[in-house]
Amino acid sequence: MKTRLILSFFLLMCSFVQAQNKMMKQSFAGTYTLLVVDNIRPDGSRVHLYGENPKGMLILDAAGNYSLQILSANRVKFGSADKSKGTDEENRQAVQGSNSHFGRYVLDSPKHTITFMIDHASFPNWEGTRQVRPFEFDGKVFKYTVPSPTTGGAATGEVIWEKQ
Repeated sequence: MKTRLILSFFLLMCSFVQAQNKMMKQSFAGTYTLLVVDNIRPDGSRVHLYGENPKGMLILDAAGNYSLQILSANRVKFGSADKSKGTDEENRQAVQGSNSHFGRYVLDSPKHTITFMIDHASFPNWEGTRQVRPFEFDGKVFKYTVPSPTTGGAATGEVIWEKQ
């Protein structure tokens, strides 16, 4: 009897957590505009990786799919109209001035983490990885940290999006 009671309680709690995650995913679903994408150094100083006014869009759907694009607002246009003829410097700036990835995401509402399961990314080292990010969400502003940003080193990434 005691075992049945414990099992029933466990199943009830699992159902509650699943329902809570589903409700949170539904409230998360939508289109977001980028507000901030910075690296924070160990001394607290900030580096604006994509300039003072970065551009970006994050789309999260209720089924758990996502797409994310971040671009530097001040990217220099290529001298040629053919991107395959970009100079080494133009190509370097284009790569460093952008970050995109897409795949699936999972929310863990009790832990306040979002896990991006990255199918493809502009930074190939992230493809096929699972990226867990602690987050805060107030229904409008979605903020998460990136423990290992694409720039490497000891910095932590901070990304803030606003729901449209």
